[in-house]
Amino acid sequence: MKRMPAQLRRTYTAEMAAAGRTGDDTRRWHHLERAHVISQPYPWPHTHNHLAMLLLAFRQRDRREALGQILRIVVAAPGSALGRYPEGNTGRTRVGLMTPMPIPDDLAETISRSV
Repeated sequence: MKRMPAQLRRTYTAEMAAAGRTGDDTRRWHHLERAHVISQPYPWPHTHNHLAMLLLAFRQRDRREALGQILRIVVAAPGSALGRYPEGNTGRTRVGLMTPMPIPDDLAETISRSV
């Protein structure tokens, strides 16, 4: 199984920690989405990120987001392991499951330096 390079792991961990620290749900989603972009090629971090998104959706009582996250949890690890994921996708239900999106410049730079 593909291991996340140390620099990406630090950035992913920082984004996940920031999501956990903020009391603002909009900011929490922002950090989880950034962590998602980083985690997509790595089965466990990718799945872990969707679990965090599911918990936030439950906390917000957002049924649509929660159902979308359940689907994403099921496909996250296999998609990562097979290299079948849409680069840059934020992982939210409001975005198509296989819709590629632009990667934020700072994350694109971190990713390119780490691979």
